[in-house]
Amino acid sequence: MTDKLGQHAAQTIAAGSRSFATAARLFDPATRRSALMLYAWCRHCDDVIDDQQLGFRAQETTGESSETRLNELRHLTRRAYAGEPMQSPAFAAFQEVALGHGIPERYPLAHLDGFAMDVAQRRYVTLDDTLGYCYHVAGVVGIMMAWIMGAKDEATLDRACDLGMAFQLTNIARDIIEDVQIGRCYLPAQWLEEAGIPRQEMTALRHREALAGLARQLIDLAEPYYASAHGGLTALPPRCAWAIATARGVYREIGIKVKAHGARAWDTRISTGKVDKARLLGQGLAQAMASRWQRPAPRASGLWQRPG
Repeated sequence: MTDKLGQHAAQTIAAGSRSFATAARLFDPATRRSALMLYAWCRHCDDVIDDQQLGFRAQETTGESSETRLNELRHLTRRAYAGEPMQSPAFAAFQEVALGHGIPERYPLAHLDGFAMDVAQRRYVTLDDTLGYCYHVAGVVGIMMAWIMGAKDEATLDRACDLGMAFQLTNIARDIIEDVQIGRCYLPAQWLEEAGIPRQEMTALRHREALAGLARQLIDLAEPYYASAHGGLTALPPRCAWAIATARGVYREIGIKVKAHGARAWDTRISTGKVDKARLLGQGLAQAMASRWQRPAPRASGLWQRPG
């Protein structure tokens, strides 16, 4: 991608998500461009809410409240859909993708509703509360990515949403301590109470074993969502199926490592190395090829169902 918007998107994902960047290289050029530009918008919105740059504290903050910044993101999103000129590279990229692919406006606005939960410092009492958050911040992103790939039927969008849900459950498990340190907790309060972990003591070393048990629950909870997402590969073009199967494998591997590390899962940030990624690229290719003739299993009952 030689144009400025494409370069901005490529730089954003290279700095913000090495896991997805690996899989994104497998897309055909046009799909890769759109996927990276959508990612750049999502990353930008996340950074604006937290007053950060690519996930790190900005050297110069705006001084505006989170509510003000959120309202501006909503305003700019609506302006993008109205076809107005966009000054921000992230929003110019988003406008190209959203209008070019006809992504329904309700999806990016639902994504911003997820950031609103962070702004409101929402407390997640039940598992259903946590899953609702996962839908807004990741499930709808999966839907928009599927839309870019040309998969627009409701059944496939359900599978794409499930992949986003699985990704976010994995992220929550990996980032429990990191999130608490910035005042956020996505674990259900009911789980913490049952485990005997006061929220204000979540970072205490004496609770690490119990916290590792909750992380294992999240990773196990993600499994049927990963399985459902695998069933959606057959509806995607071959290269897209390879990219998504690889992304699925990379994120799932992170969850497996979190589970294996137990109480030491938060000593260092868990990720996948080059050897892991090479293996998962091969596995993703095999899964994509097999999906050309396999009939996917029905989507499991009991999975969280996205709004219509």
